[in-house]
Amino acid sequence: MEGLIGSVLSPLGWLDPLFRLPFLTCLALACVLPALGALLMLREEWLAALGLAHLAAASALLGLAVGLPAVIGGTLGALGAGLAKSLLAARGNAAYAFMILIGWSSLMLIAANTALGDALGHALMDGQLYFGGWVEFATSLMLACLCLATLPWLGRRLLRARFFPRFEQANRLPAWRWHLGMDLLSATGVAVGTATLGLMGAFALVLVPAWLAFRLARGWRATLAVAIGMGVAAYLLAFWAALAFDQPFGPVLVAVLIATGTLGLLPRIDRRRPGDKEARPSPASPPRIPPASAGRG
Repeated sequence: MEGLIGSVLSPLGWLDPLFRLPFLTCLALACVLPALGALLMLREEWLAALGLAHLAAASALLGLAVGLPAVIGGTLGALGAGLAKSLLAARGNAAYAFMILIGWSSLMLIAANTALGDALGHALMDGQLYFGGWVEFATSLMLACLCLATLPWLGRRLLRARFFPRFEQANRLPAWRWHLGMDLLSATGVAVGTATLGLMGAFALVLVPAWLAFRLARGWRATLAVAIGMGVAAYLLAFWAALAFDQPFGPVLVAVLIATGTLGLLPRIDRRRPGDKEARPSPASPPRIPPASAGRG
């Protein structure tokens, strides 16, 4: 076991041993959350991430009050919210606004009526990256592996549902499976991110790289690549800046992501050649789905 731990942490010899495990924990999240954000934006559900983050923070605080790690309590609460959202077909800005209000109210009330609740509530809002241990690292690593295994399968079906909404009904496909899977996966990702990066840090990492990728990239694969690349780059810069200037990590990460997001306000560059008559596909363009993918399930 010690040899395995040493092999994982040995490339980080330049980093203080106290920060090596937290660094790897959130590096995994910096890859996962922007990818989930791209899928949520594809479904026009990016605001749901903020609602799930509030509910995850409230359930994490409640878990801490009864002796559970924040990442476990937050994940259980967010999974419950994701399951309810999927089963009740609760979609749209009004539903997501109620999620935010319920989560915020619960978080404040739990913090006000729990020993050390105020301090723990602030820790969840700002993030507790530097206090992450093996539980947080193992959870984020399992989440990354789960996303790597399921997102290719989920992504193709969610793309088809987005651009051909009647296809599933016409072919009697069990669409509830991948919609439920996406709800639970995004709930888990946001919960783990909230417990380590903080509420707004996790939300910013879901929203900003995906939004920027949709503005800059051409094609779905390029969108995912740009979103993940931007998320990782912003995380590395924020991690260095927070340590170098002795600042709380969560607000620094949000500030870096906001600064990065200004790139999306620049005018788009038309890369068409003079002889081109049609624009190249954008992330909002329907993907070409091979006939084989039209089968059941």
